[in-house]
Amino acid sequence: MPRMNKTTDTSPEKKYVRFDPLQRIQHIVFLISFSILGFTGLPQKFPLSPISIGFFNLFGGVEVVREIHHVSAIVMLIVSLLHVLEVLYRILVLRTPISMIPWITDIKHVYDDVMYYIGRRKHKAYYGRYSYAEKAEYLALIWGTVVMALTGFMMWNPISTVRFLPGEAIPAAKAAHGGEAILAVLAIILWHFYHVHVKHLNKSMFTGTLSREEMEHEHPAELAAIEAGQRDVKPIAPDVLRKRQMIYAPLALIILVAFGYGMYVFLGYETTSVTTLPTREDAQVFVPITPTPQPTATPAPANAALTWDEYAGPLFLQKCGACHGESALGGLNLSTYAGAVSNVIVPGDAEASKLVQIQSAGGHMGQLSEDELAKVIEWINNNAPEK
Repeated sequence: MPRMNKTTDTSPEKKYVRFDPLQRIQHIVFLISFSILGFTGLPQKFPLSPISIGFFNLFGGVEVVREIHHVSAIVMLIVSLLHVLEVLYRILVLRTPISMIPWITDIKHVYDDVMYYIGRRKHKAYYGRYSYAEKAEYLALIWGTVVMALTGFMMWNPISTVRFLPGEAIPAAKAAHGGEAILAVLAIILWHFYHVHVKHLNKSMFTGTLSREEMEHEHPAELAAIEAGQRDVKPIAPDVLRKRQMIYAPLALIILVAFGYGMYVFLGYETTSVTTLPTREDAQVFVPITPTPQPTATPAPANAALTWDEYAGPLFLQKCGACHGESALGGLNLSTYAGAVSNVIVPGDAEASKLVQIQSAGGHMGQLSEDELAKVIEWINNNAPEK
């Protein structure tokens, strides 16, 4: 009897559309802007770290890093606006089901998963289009974007902010902005990366599709609904589509105008506190008719003694007090002699003093002038006397 050859199914594997091109573009732009914000924001959160100082020097100073951070923030706000308009179009015009909002079924899914993890159930919950974990991550993203935008505006326009809020609002915004940034970065690294890159490599946000096997594993309820014909999109009558678009268009226009005005205020409402000072009054120079008598020799100004009380202390309070005064940013308090000597100053050895190393690198937010730095070095080499 002749041997039969085993046939194989060479038909292409069926793919299920998960994300359309617009959604994938939004994800890529958001991914890039978020990454840049993280890389440029965390060094500003910890400016005294050697890694942060090296990062600032690599990009030419903290001001350049801050500008990159601001541009990336604007890009994130724009892509967030695009997402809002897209979601409204899907809801108001296409009447797409709202599948990213938590429902009662998500509570049941949490219970089913807990039972599965403790061995009381043979399989995990049957997720629909999105699991409860994906919904929670999406809502956290919305919350984080709102918090970062509001606190970022407050720090970008501090003078305008304190016209309506107490002065404590600015350091509070700074603390909230930095804390939310750390939380967001950790959530992406520890939560998002694990679920889409470690536990199971999910490439649908880049390819737009999932295989049947992936759908059975990740979204079995969604797969069942698709195969039962419950996800078939019915064509919208042209007159109905036009009426819905006429409702959507003015709403989208209002949102665009509000966003444009908000960005105008965000970027141009306040430039610098110096512009708020009154302009100097010009006056005509007095020229006497009689010859001016020969002036006496101008006495040389008395130099302040190079001690902490007479020179270094007042200088640090003026230059560094905003960050390293009583607030002691980064654990450094330069408002007292003991705080300075115990952290960044080595009496008798200016080269080993961290303060001199940071100031010599340049680009610091409280940068000393060359003359000021030279006197500080002389003071330290003289054993940094306090009085």
